[in-house]
Amino acid sequence: MVKVLVKRLDPRVKLPKYKTSGSSGMDLMAFIDSSIKIKPGSSALIPTGISIAFPEEFEVQIRPRSGLAAKQSIGVLNTPGTIDSDYRGELKVIIFNHGKNEFIVNCDDRIAQIVLTPILKIEFEEVSELPKTIRGTGGFGSTGK
Repeated sequence: MVKVLVKRLDPRVKLPKYKTSGSSGMDLMAFIDSSIKIKPGSSALIPTGISIAFPEEFEVQIRPRSGLAAKQSIGVLNTPGTIDSDYRGELKVIIFNHGKNEFIVNCDDRIAQIVLTPILKIEFEEVSELPKTIRGTGGFGSTGK
C-alpha cells in the first residue's frame, strides 16, 4: 500500500475509493456546480475537486470506466492521462463522447478511474547501431493481420 495525500478543494467533495478488494482503480467523480453537456464527437474538461501528492517513483493514470465506455461510448481523451508526482493542481478529466447521443455529466457522477503506477526512469545510451532482430525496422502491420 502506498500513501497518497489527498486534499479536498471543497468540503462537499466525495473522495475516491475502491469498490471491491480486487479493484485496481478508484472511481473519480465529477465535482461541478451545474451539469455539463457533451455533444457527440466533442470533449469537456471535468473537475474532480481534489488534488493529490504521492511519491516521486510513481505516476497516477486517469483511465476510462469500462461501464461508461460500453454503455455510453464515453472515454478519456488522452488515455491514459498522466498525473506527474510534482503536480499539485486540481485533477481534471478530459471526457470524450464517442457516441451518437449527447452525454450529460452531473456532480458526483463517476467519470473515470485513478490508478497508481510505478515508474522506471530511462537513461539513454547513445549507440551507432541497435542490436539486430528478425523484425528489424518493420512497422505498422509488418507482423501480419
